[in-house]
Amino acid sequence: MKTIRLYQNTPFAEGKTAELNSDNSHHLNKVLRFPVGKNITVFNGDGFDYKALVQDAKKTTSLKIISKAKNNSESTLDLTLAQGIAKGEKMDFLIQKAVELGVTRIIPMKLERCVVRLRDEKVQKKIDHWQKIANHACEQSGRSVIVSVSDPVSLEGLLEEKGHNGFVLHHRAEIGLSQVQETSNATILIGPEGGLTEKEVSDSEFAGYQSVHIGKRVLRTETASLAAIANMQLLWGS
Repeated sequence: MKTIRLYQNTPFAEGKTAELNSDNSHHLNKVLRFPVGKNITVFNGDGFDYKALVQDAKKTTSLKIISKAKNNSESTLDLTLAQGIAKGEKMDFLIQKAVELGVTRIIPMKLERCVVRLRDEKVQKKIDHWQKIANHACEQSGRSVIVSVSDPVSLEGLLEEKGHNGFVLHHRAEIGLSQVQETSNATILIGPEGGLTEKEVSDSEFAGYQSVHIGKRVLRTETASLAAIANMQLLWGS
């Protein structure tokens, strides 16, 4: 039977019991029809996997925490994806695959050519939706550290952040990722469907971001993001 992994923001301790929340309980019992008396894996974002025995699945699902083990699936590269908000399911897809590829943080970017303009009353709902996608991607990909999806920010807000090596991806850049000095902490800025404006690129460079490309071709935003992450993990991560 396939190993079931569930994320829940709950303290877990060996030898103690825990209860699944309603969403996880429904998924385990109604969707997967998982039998009582079998083991699953739960995690809470602390970097450990907890082996748990399903003891009861009536009104609530009761677990007995059997063991705790460090999960070593995280990359050595601390990588933030600053992604221009893409429209429709494209952003969902980007978040899911970026988490699978090992990013540590995702920042939705409000850029000039973004088609999507989130109204204030819908921002939190959208963030919650994106965070749930990231959580499920952590479950599926075997990670035990949750990838944070932050509130959308402007370019000015991103460039005010310090303490990381910033890169801005666009096909007009003169050097490729393979020519860049190795780093263990990076942020990659990638535009939405319409790309980054010349001013956004120049403002990023003025703030210390280095312009890079991953080839001579013009890529769709979802292709560019995932290809850049994969290349950065290959060059600098594990």
